[in-house]
Amino acid sequence: MKQVVLNLKDGDLTVEEVPIPTIKGSGVLVRNHYSVISAGTESGVVDLADKSLIGKARARPDLAMKVINKAKQDGPISAFQQAMGRLEKREPLGYSSAGTVISVSEDIKDIKPGDRVACAGAGYANHADVVFVPRNLCAKVPENVDFKNACFTTVGSIAMQGVRNADVKIGENIVVIGLGLIGLITLQILKASGCRVFGVDLDESKVNLARELGADLSYSRNSPNLEERIKQFSRGIGADSTIITAATRSNDPVDFAGKITRERGKVVIVGLVGMDIPREEYYNKELEMRISRSYSPGRYDRNYEEYGQDYPAPYVRWTENRNMQAFLDLISMKKISMEPIITHEYEIEQAPEAYNIIKERKPYLGLVLKYDTDKRIEDKVILKSPGPVSAISESFSPVLGVIGAGIFATSILLPNLSKIKGVKLKGLSAASGLSCESVAKKYGFEYCTSDYHKILSDPEINCVSIVTRNSLHASLVIEALKNKKNVLVEKPLALNEEELNAIIEAKKENGGFIMVGFNRRYSELGVKLKDFFKNRSQSMVAYYRVNAESIPKDHWVYDESEGGSRIITECCHFIDFMQFIIGSSPVEVYARKIESQVKTPEDNENVSITIAFEDGSIGTLIYTTHGDSSVSKEHAEFFADGMVGAITDFKQLKLVKDGKCTQINKRLITEKGHKNELENFFKMVKQGPSKYSFEENVLTTVSTLKAAEHVMSGGPVKLI
Repeated sequence: MKQVVLNLKDGDLTVEEVPIPTIKGSGVLVRNHYSVISAGTESGVVDLADKSLIGKARARPDLAMKVINKAKQDGPISAFQQAMGRLEKREPLGYSSAGTVISVSEDIKDIKPGDRVACAGAGYANHADVVFVPRNLCAKVPENVDFKNACFTTVGSIAMQGVRNADVKIGENIVVIGLGLIGLITLQILKASGCRVFGVDLDESKVNLARELGADLSYSRNSPNLEERIKQFSRGIGADSTIITAATRSNDPVDFAGKITRERGKVVIVGLVGMDIPREEYYNKELEMRISRSYSPGRYDRNYEEYGQDYPAPYVRWTENRNMQAFLDLISMKKISMEPIITHEYEIEQAPEAYNIIKERKPYLGLVLKYDTDKRIEDKVILKSPGPVSAISESFSPVLGVIGAGIFATSILLPNLSKIKGVKLKGLSAASGLSCESVAKKYGFEYCTSDYHKILSDPEINCVSIVTRNSLHASLVIEALKNKKNVLVEKPLALNEEELNAIIEAKKENGGFIMVGFNRRYSELGVKLKDFFKNRSQSMVAYYRVNAESIPKDHWVYDESEGGSRIITECCHFIDFMQFIIGSSPVEVYARKIESQVKTPEDNENVSITIAFEDGSIGTLIYTTHGDSSVSKEHAEFFADGMVGAITDFKQLKLVKDGKCTQINKRLITEKGHKNELENFFKMVKQGPSKYSFEENVLTTVSTLKAAEHVMSGGPVKLI
């Protein structure tokens, strides 16, 4: 299928052939008929992509600071590589479309294939032939509303929410500042609500169009005596509410709104404008300022948008989805007319021309893209072959399929994989067709697909790397084993003991080699630390402190069904490294979380985990999100036989014995063993895993699961 994509690194905007997206839970696949280009939101992203690296840093200092903090912890080279990896990953554009449903997830009961729907959401309602959209971000289109009008539903919902925030009453006098796409829709909604509307804009053509669409009066911002005209329009009272839908860095709209709005009136900001509030005007009139957030309640709530958890109407009457439905109803009732607003229509292949109109500041309002709904679409795209590779032995050549193309795959796995010779990259699968095609093309895969079954059933592929979200790891490992593939799966191996037992059983039945991505044990400094203690005779005391950063509480890792928790997702790394250095099996786990006076979700990720090992050694893991990012993220110390080994962020190693200290520093880069892990995987696939123990992976996983269980319940947990 075709999709409009933007390269954030150089600003290159193209239309690419990519696989269709995968159907997921709580959502539908929609074949687009039309989508609308948002001049405000999308042009902002395009403008950012056109800037130099310094320009990008100045425009987004928050993201630049994240890179700086990353450099402090992992070294400048690592930070630069990861930042470039993210910039090189092409981004989808679009967030408002309409089309026909072609597939529905099993948990959706009120929408079926063939239904006509309007779609919303950045990252969902893209400019593409086919899109995946969560249930709460699509609304059924009335039969008398065509797709060209319906594709404006998201934009219309933004206007709808602005009007709702103004809390207008029949007969009120409302001023709309900014008569672009959202402003012209806003004035029509206000007229449908029984209001008298006065429109203001710098562009005379938009002022005239506002009158055609029903504005009672409409004038240029530069018109003489404009304040007096509004005063006369409101019969001397002033605007009951002023809705600002302009897009400008200027503070003039906010300043002007304060002058024309009546005492105790409302100023509602919908557009991106300067917000230096003139205190005296707003204070003297006791004006109420409201910021309208996108399409209404539900926006930015992952449970609502992604998982379909609706808000009950008696408590939240107007949500994203209900505003979408209300907008479509207004079009159906002929209360809103979109045809006069649509100034340009292009085929999807002509999308770059449409964006050039915005870049060149040519006159426009509604820009729509049209799709060919008759052409055949595929979930697999054949790419240019990477060419012949040299086998690493006469008898065996690894042919790799990769499932997953997220941040870890693009910033860690694939860059390291590209440094390893003798591996043929055959197929790449990802739920997002764009990510799949973009990443596969960059690294020279032969094909990309949104259907991972094509990877697992490919007879030429003999090795599979699984780098999806945690919830898919176990099922994909089991299916890969059944298809006789060698498996490298990113941690964690499983989210619960039931999944773990199913993997163990599948390995017994089908054989095959499984390596879990516990990369730290393959790092250069980690191997040196292990060797330092190789002849110890005493039980070991180990301490591992992790100064983790806080992440948004709606991150997928906190979802019990998708990520499990940060303990399951991350602490398995550190538990495995202690097991590796100690060289003995864990037998008992004790874990405790902090007890704060005000209970928060972060309590569960500020924990102490103590593990007893079979040889009498003990290891303690301190994991916290309450620290400062300027301090090292990982620091571990090991003690035995009068020796001390300390490793910090896998950049510094100290080995102390008989009063002598040997220190190894890697200042520019953090080396956590990812490349060595890959080399070991392919070597063991070829020669046999003589020095590898899958049982250690199992014990690490069991220890982590028990630690997570104990954090909630208390009391030591026996493992064996």
